[in-house]
Amino acid sequence: MPYLAVDIGGTKLAVGIVDDDGRVLSRATSPTPQSDVWGALTSLIAAQLDGTTHQLAACGVGCGGPMTLDGEEVSPLNIPDWRAFPLRERLREATGLEVYVANDAHALVLGEVWCGAVRGCSDVIGMVVSTGVGGGIVSRGKLVSGRSGNAGHIGHVIVEPEGRRCACGARGCLEAHASGRSIEAITGVPAAQATLATKQLAGRQVGRALAGVAAVMDLERAVIGGSVALGFGQPFFDAVNAELEANARIEFIRGFQAIPVGLGESAPLVGAAAVARSATSV
Repeated sequence: MPYLAVDIGGTKLAVGIVDDDGRVLSRATSPTPQSDVWGALTSLIAAQLDGTTHQLAACGVGCGGPMTLDGEEVSPLNIPDWRAFPLRERLREATGLEVYVANDAHALVLGEVWCGAVRGCSDVIGMVVSTGVGGGIVSRGKLVSGRSGNAGHIGHVIVEPEGRRCACGARGCLEAHASGRSIEAITGVPAAQATLATKQLAGRQVGRALAGVAAVMDLERAVIGGSVALGFGQPFFDAVNAELEANARIEFIRGFQAIPVGLGESAPLVGAAAVARSATSV
C-alpha cells in the first residue's frame, strides 16, 4: 500500500503519496511560513488525503532537527515557530494514520538506499545541504539513530575553528558556513546567486566534515541532496571530492566519494515514505 509522505523544511513544506516501489503518485508544496507552520502543513495534508482513492499504509515524515526519539517532539533550528512541538501525536490526529518521524537527512539516506543512487549500499552517509545542513548514517544496512534519535548530525561538525556563531550556539559549525541561510548572511546574496568561489568553498567545507565522519564510521559513500547542494551542482561536488581526495587518506576509506542523490527533487518525499516503510517492515 502507498504511504502518506511529509517533508518539513525551513524553506519548503511538501506532502505527497508515494507507492511501495518509491514512485511519487501525487504531491503538493508550499513555502514554510514565518508563523503557523502547522496550519500550512495541515492544509497540504488535507488536500492530499481528499484527493486520493488509495488506502494508505502509514504516514512517514522527514523533519529538520533536533528532535526527541521517534519525533515525539521536534525543535527544528530553522522553524522558530516550533519548539518541543508534539509533531507525531498531532499528525496522528490530523491523518488518522500511524505516524513515523525521522530527521530529514535520516529519511533521505533511507530513501536513497531503498531506490536511489546508493541502492544496496550498506555503509552510507546521506546529507541535506539546504536551508540547514543535516546528516543520516546507515551502517551495516541499519539506520544509526543514536541515544536520542539525532545521530549523524554532520551540520554541527566544526569545519572553521573560531568561525561564525551557529544557531546551535557553537562556533564554526558546517551549518554556520555552508547552509543556504548562512551563505546568504556571509555573502549578502541568496545562495541561488552564489559565485563559483562560494560554491567551491562550501564544497570544501562539506568535504572536510565528511572526511572525518567517514573515518569514524568506516563508510563507503556519501549521497548529498538539498537545494543548495543540487543548485550548486558540479562545481560543488568537484570541490567536495577534491577535499576528500586530500583528506580521506587512511586506507580503509581511501576512494570515499560524494555523489548527488539519485532521486532528485523527489528525494525528500521518497525518503519520508522510506521512514514509514522501514518502521512497518520490521
